[in-house]
Amino acid sequence: MAVELLLGAALGEAFNILHEVVKKYGRKALNFNSAFKRLKRNLDRFAPVMEEIRKASEELDLPKEETKSLIDQIKKGEELIRKCSTNNWLLRIFKYYDELTKLNEAIVTFIKVDMNLQTRRDVLRLWKAMQIKKETRPSYSVPKPPDFIVGFDVPLKELKTKLWEESLLLLTAPGGCGKTTLVKMLCQDGDIKDKFGDNIFFATISNAPNLKVIVQTLLNHAGAQVPEFQSDEDAVNHLQELPKRIGSNPTLLILDDVWPGSETLLEKFRFHMPNFKILVTTRTAFTRFSSYELKPLDAKDAMTLFRHSTLQDGSSCIPDDIPDEYIDKMLKGCGGFPLALEVIGGSFRGQSAEVQLSRLRKWSIDDIMSNIDLHKCLQRSLEFSGPEVKFKKFFTDLGSFPEDRRTYAAALIDMWAELYNLGEDGVDAIATLQELNIRHLASLVMTTKDASEFSRYYNEDFVTQHDLLRELAISESKQEPIEKMQRLIMDIRENALPLWYTEQNQQPTNARLISISTDELFTSSWCNIQAPNVEVLVLNFQSKIYSLPDFVEKMDKLKAVIITNYGFFIAELINFQLLKSLSNLKRIRLEKVSIPSLFKAPIWLRSLKKLSLFMCSFGLAFGNSTMKVKDALPNLMEINIDYCNDLVELPAWLCDVILLEKLSITNCHRLSALPKGIEMLENLKVLRLRSCTELSELPDSIKSLQKLRFLDISDCLGIRNLPKDIGELRNLEELHMKGYLNLNLRNGLPQSTMKLEQLKLVICDDEERAKLWEPFKEVLTNLEVRMVKKEISLSWLKLKS
Repeated sequence: MAVELLLGAALGEAFNILHEVVKKYGRKALNFNSAFKRLKRNLDRFAPVMEEIRKASEELDLPKEETKSLIDQIKKGEELIRKCSTNNWLLRIFKYYDELTKLNEAIVTFIKVDMNLQTRRDVLRLWKAMQIKKETRPSYSVPKPPDFIVGFDVPLKELKTKLWEESLLLLTAPGGCGKTTLVKMLCQDGDIKDKFGDNIFFATISNAPNLKVIVQTLLNHAGAQVPEFQSDEDAVNHLQELPKRIGSNPTLLILDDVWPGSETLLEKFRFHMPNFKILVTTRTAFTRFSSYELKPLDAKDAMTLFRHSTLQDGSSCIPDDIPDEYIDKMLKGCGGFPLALEVIGGSFRGQSAEVQLSRLRKWSIDDIMSNIDLHKCLQRSLEFSGPEVKFKKFFTDLGSFPEDRRTYAAALIDMWAELYNLGEDGVDAIATLQELNIRHLASLVMTTKDASEFSRYYNEDFVTQHDLLRELAISESKQEPIEKMQRLIMDIRENALPLWYTEQNQQPTNARLISISTDELFTSSWCNIQAPNVEVLVLNFQSKIYSLPDFVEKMDKLKAVIITNYGFFIAELINFQLLKSLSNLKRIRLEKVSIPSLFKAPIWLRSLKKLSLFMCSFGLAFGNSTMKVKDALPNLMEINIDYCNDLVELPAWLCDVILLEKLSITNCHRLSALPKGIEMLENLKVLRLRSCTELSELPDSIKSLQKLRFLDISDCLGIRNLPKDIGELRNLEELHMKGYLNLNLRNGLPQSTMKLEQLKLVICDDEERAKLWEPFKEVLTNLEVRMVKKEISLSWLKLKS
């Protein structure tokens, strides 16, 4: 049953008791009393739904207080029916006719009206909570396959047949052959979905598997409590909880991209259970296990995929007069590998006929395309010409982030703004990512955007990159000696420092970008890198406690720091005070780290302009802070806080950031109020408060934000009324009020609304809310009220008994 009603468990229990009492004592009354008949009919009608509500509420621990009024009425009704069951029941049932009628009306009204509003709020809270869970934990849901697939129909049938026969099956093929695509197709197959339902788990293992994170995510997905494991052995022991969770239900576990040497890892996931199957994608067959080998595409399918990859405006960009022999040789060089065909095909988009012909002619006499060498083949796709040469450096920069993991567009916006002076609003960076996506050099996923001037907020958009393409990006960055490299990308496993570090004897590097990725076993034994010219530092880690490297303190030209935790739990970041002496640091982005340690000592970041906190934990970070913002952060102009679910209140010192122009707080569900003194932010132009579900009001003092041009309160479920003096926001141009906003429609909009003379656009997704603006359109002649479709779909969300 799709989730449409979610209320407290107490309501469901009280309703069930009343229903049973009516059924037990009211048989005779049904023949005489119409009020009793209506009550009985409605109780019967709503009983199945209420039972589902009761079960779901117990599991989800939804709040009971919000339904207390109806619960009290139901309990009174129960007492009323019991009184009617005593002597002279017929007289009593007629005596209490009015009371029964009122009870019936109260239940119906609550179901149709009050519960509709509460349902919207509760469902959204649940949905947002699940989104946070999905965002803050690695996901085991199955990714969607590409929109266009060719040549996999037969392999799909054969793989499915083989899977029915084996408990553990390997799907083998070289990298780039389409193993992951085939598995994604398999999970969309009707027979597979009928067999396994929601019990399909998908995990990307990659070259350096983190067993603890894999087990934690698997247990989390199955609904089990997730502990912090002390070792891999501890993780394996807890993995035995999985069979208890999934029971006898058929289950399919997919382990994607398992590398050689991980045979023992597979054994740890084998459970001697009926209907439990494991499908593994790997480049090398392990002789101990059964396998199915995926073959490259044949010539016909390869040509079809290549042609599709060159499509531009619905037609292939390859001129008809290019000799077939050139294309045939190029296709032969791609070896039937879908990745190569798509990347090479994408590289032809936007190229003139002369450039395409010249490139194909050169390839036709080159031995590279005569023999299958996937790396060199992919390298060919980077032969940009003219203005498009710039895309090569952007592609290479993507190697700074882990393979097959989400790299949020906001991080790249910060990186490229400082390295290449791309626009502050992110438009140029997103356009670049779209170009790389078109060329199949990266996969870009974007949320729906409203077509408006201020809607370009990209903090939820992300890219992923195939491991072979990341290897290519890193390879491109190493074309020069270490001391001359513009990018220095380091992957450190355990504490094994890169060979070049010892060989070069700590020679200074000329890099402007440094990326360091470490695993959970890294103990912060940093090497002393000398990088006087670095402008962007990217740190990717997985450990529970992470220390900034000491050499950061000497990076005098550093402009942007991007720190991302890819572990399961939020991590503590220490040595943050090393940044305080960096006079050129403009941007800090932190993802999934604990914030309290950042305020243990004074931080002086006088050049900092933008601070972004994504999925971070605040704890009591602001409670004891005595930071003097005017001295410590005198130039801060933008603050973004997203998916920080324990943020209860904003610090008072925020109101002292007098140069602040943009404040975006989204999906922070416990935030209950804006700070007093917000009127001090006299330069604020953008205030985004989307999906802060506990935010109860906009303070009246908001009227003093005379430079405010954009206000977004979409999905702020606690806001019942707009401030009465909202009309004082004389420069407000856009107001977004989408989603399950719980505005009191009966009160309408404040009369001061007619003073919003600069208001050009109001965006909502509810007809009733749109109608609120009709009386003001005669005065606000430039106003457009735009209705958009609701972005949240709950059809996939199922109640569990």
